[in-house]
Amino acid sequence: MRITLIGFMGSGKTTVAQELSQQLALPNNDLDTLIEQAAGLTIPAYFEQFGEAHFRQLEQKVLTEALSLEGILSTGGGTPVQVSNQDLLQNQDGPVIFLDASDQTITTRLLADGVASRPLFQQLGMDGLLELKQTRQPIYEKIASEIITVDGKQPAEIAEEIIHTINVSI
Repeated sequence: MRITLIGFMGSGKTTVAQELSQQLALPNNDLDTLIEQAAGLTIPAYFEQFGEAHFRQLEQKVLTEALSLEGILSTGGGTPVQVSNQDLLQNQDGPVIFLDASDQTITTRLLADGVASRPLFQQLGMDGLLELKQTRQPIYEKIASEIITVDGKQPAEIAEEIIHTINVSI
């Protein structure tokens, strides 16, 4: 079984993937971690050294490989932006779950997580990030087989809602 999580940065993809992995006893695959392993660099360092265009090429290659793995896959917030990645995500086996978070939830979480280390925050600032979120929203909605609103919910609640929504037996 494979479940893929998409959504904007700060929507909880990594945390919910960990929870789903535990509840369903499935492997947890984080695309950002897989990219860092493939690159031998952190994502911020890779962005700085090679730029976003090269990063997106590497991301597509690693995504293609990751979609063959069993378990829960959490993607980066920008992963669905490329049309080729949209095709990969929509044509894979298993549901694609969009974790939809309000601007307020995103702002609160990013500030709590130390957003300053994120490359896009350094380029755009918080207002720019929220504008970017609005432009990505229709892409996330188009790709998703299910949309789960995460505002005010704990990761375990979100995981349980996903399990119920896609009718997976534990």
